[in-house]
Amino acid sequence: MIAISIYPGGTMFDEYSIGFSWTKNFMSNLFGTKALNGAENPSRIWAYAGMIILPFTYAIFFINMAKKIPEKNAANILKYGGIANIVFTFLTVTSLHDIMLILSTTVFWTCLVIITVFVLKTKLHLFKFFCIITLLVFYYSVYLWGTSDWNLLPIMQKVNFISSTLLILGLEYFTQKEDFAHIKPKTHKRVAGSFG
Repeated sequence: MIAISIYPGGTMFDEYSIGFSWTKNFMSNLFGTKALNGAENPSRIWAYAGMIILPFTYAIFFINMAKKIPEKNAANILKYGGIANIVFTFLTVTSLHDIMLILSTTVFWTCLVIITVFVLKTKLHLFKFFCIITLLVFYYSVYLWGTSDWNLLPIMQKVNFISSTLLILGLEYFTQKEDFAHIKPKTHKRVAGSFG
């Protein structure tokens, strides 16, 4: 929020605009040495600080959710995916932005899909709804990116961020291990027979 409040201005549609536009700027505009209007960009340091803190909070969430889920393989994906996402998300502010954005969003949303699968097996009906809505918002944003709809994508980027953040906060603070305890972990059956 500090980075947004001190961003000098400029968008891909109007380089002379003043300040950060929630409907026209992308969050990545905050990381440039110069703003899109050509001015020095004092928001950069605050944006970097946020991008260091953000993936750590995601990792903590995924590690905590891994402890709630009884399926070991799924829990490991959440735990290690959350840790890997720290690196991928931070590197989105470098020249590797495009590839790291693909990697970080793939890991992050794979983890949220896994969580959604397990939430759907619980009695957490409100969270079932929120999980589905959040995933639909994400996939619609991916569709806009794929079709190069630059008019709506900056708005959907914020909607996507807000919806996923609210879902994460809800799951972190309003779910317990007991909510998932009835889910039986998958067991691998041994093939019986003789090989002789």
